[in-house]
Amino acid sequence: MKSKEIIKITEKFGAHNYHPLPVVLKRGRGVWVWDVEGRKFLDMLSGYSALNQGHCHPAIIRAVKKQIQDLTLTSRAFHNDKLGLFLQKLCQITGYQKALPMNSGAEAVETAIKTARKWGYYKKGVQKDKAEVIVCENNFHGRTITIVGFSSESQYRDGFGPFTPNFKMIPYNDVKALRKAINKNTVGFLVEPIQGEGGVVVPDDGYLNECYKICKENDVLFIADEIQTGLGRTGKLFAFEYEGIRPDILIVGKALSGGFYPISAILCDNEIMDVFKPGDHGSTFGGNPLASAIGIAALDIIIREGLAQRAFELGNWFINELKNIYSPVIKEVRGKGLLIGVELTKKARTYCEALMKQGILAKDTHNYVVRFAPPLVIKKEELKWALLRIKKVLC
Repeated sequence: MKSKEIIKITEKFGAHNYHPLPVVLKRGRGVWVWDVEGRKFLDMLSGYSALNQGHCHPAIIRAVKKQIQDLTLTSRAFHNDKLGLFLQKLCQITGYQKALPMNSGAEAVETAIKTARKWGYYKKGVQKDKAEVIVCENNFHGRTITIVGFSSESQYRDGFGPFTPNFKMIPYNDVKALRKAINKNTVGFLVEPIQGEGGVVVPDDGYLNECYKICKENDVLFIADEIQTGLGRTGKLFAFEYEGIRPDILIVGKALSGGFYPISAILCDNEIMDVFKPGDHGSTFGGNPLASAIGIAALDIIIREGLAQRAFELGNWFINELKNIYSPVIKEVRGKGLLIGVELTKKARTYCEALMKQGILAKDTHNYVVRFAPPLVIKKEELKWALLRIKKVLC
């Protein structure tokens, strides 16, 4: 079946809540993907950073093949032989005492909010139903009712109210605004170390560190959403490491599975996680043996192949090369590691379509930004190949 036929069927039977580029992918290996007609493309989006390990990494394929022949699901009604090992590895790598596994990123964000609220009531002593969480403008943490309720993007909110109360929004990259917003009922500050969907917005050096100090001074949990920025993407295992801080709650997802399966988690220490008792929170699929086996393999690859250091070195080179492109349509190049945004003076969608014709798959975000986030296994020669075509499109 040809691409046009498949797109037509998808549009007929699927909800129109996405506007994908007109390409139908069939196969992927490493940084490359092929459409149904056999055309080859360089993936510069990585499933919104879920594919840090590259498409169809053989080590994860081996883990999947083995596990699906043994056991795929137990629910949390019973123990399984993989979950404990997965949680142990995740905690050892991140340095936290406890992890709570979920599936999607939005589920993990909801879990972090529930954790902060319950901690506020049971540990901080906030009055019942008064707990507040501070968030930032132009955030993206998912699409549940609660989460879109504290979005500043009107399209995410319009027609979906009423929303969950007690979220206070402040400007991103504004330390004074955080200090002013905190009161006795504040239990958490939820922040992205780099705003991905917001246009790859990198805050000033020291911003996260100052916000962390303010949270510590006021007994407020610092909650870092590293679903998109974490697990090597920005040139360190986690973007918060650039600021020398340790979030009270860390949210991870996407590359936690290498793109094979929805896996997410929150991490924190015992003093926070022990607010949960049996029955307080759960997920049928969260922490299932298949997810756990995949998670173990995915984490092993990130560490064994040094993907964070790869992203740091290649990202610095690639960002500098992009900054050296002279083009009247380029307004700014920004990013860290291999999470890069090129802000244009014109709508970015047109340029993404032009890049596709050159064999590069990238996606626009926040209307005017082209996001480049290739799998971290990419080679410098492949980035050079991409750079020539990016110059051709933008110049």
